[in-house]
Amino acid sequence: MGVLSWLALIATLTVAAGFLRLCIMLTAPRPAKPSGRREAIETCSFAVFLGSGGHTSEALILVSALNFDRYVPRTYIISEGDTLSMQKAVELESAKAAEAPNPRYTFVVIPRARRVHQSLLTTPFTAALSLIAAVWHFTVGPLMARPPVPEVLLLNGPGTCFVLCVAAYMNKFLGLKSPKLIYIESFARVRQLSLSGKLLRPLVDRFVVQWPELVKDKRRDECRGWLV
Repeated sequence: MGVLSWLALIATLTVAAGFLRLCIMLTAPRPAKPSGRREAIETCSFAVFLGSGGHTSEALILVSALNFDRYVPRTYIISEGDTLSMQKAVELESAKAAEAPNPRYTFVVIPRARRVHQSLLTTPFTAALSLIAAVWHFTVGPLMARPPVPEVLLLNGPGTCFVLCVAAYMNKFLGLKSPKLIYIESFARVRQLSLSGKLLRPLVDRFVVQWPELVKDKRRDECRGWLV
């Protein structure tokens, strides 16, 4: 065989191995319930994406219910230019100071995957920039002794969630530490899932909705709404 034939064979085998690895990852069974921690005092590093506006309000309502002494350090991921979400997160940390007198939290800023009313023609370029930033924080940074990958990543809304999910899956693909992915659909989604929800449903470790009408697969979907 010539050199080109060997290179073609190696490339084919590499692509096939990668495709098989991805199929195994996507079809691996997910536990119906979280395994839980052996000790109540054990801490868990935690990250949450604040998608701005109502998504940020919903996410912070969820985060406010956590024990801040246990879920440390906390990482708030926000989109570039979203100063309001940062301000609201700081306010939450200040309000919880009595519970956790030594707050340990940081902010990670990444470009938006898609801006409001942005043309679909230009979206792939901004999404690529957002993905590069996410890979830097979840893959490259931890390998360079920067802050480690969080154990849990909470998502609840806009398109940048998909970019963060792809970055987490890249870690899984490479055999690196990857966060457990929890997606909680927006409270406002009563009759049908958002586009982000439809895209992330088969990818995340836990998929939570607020309304029973949105449960399509009881083995995968969880309804945690107050009406259930």
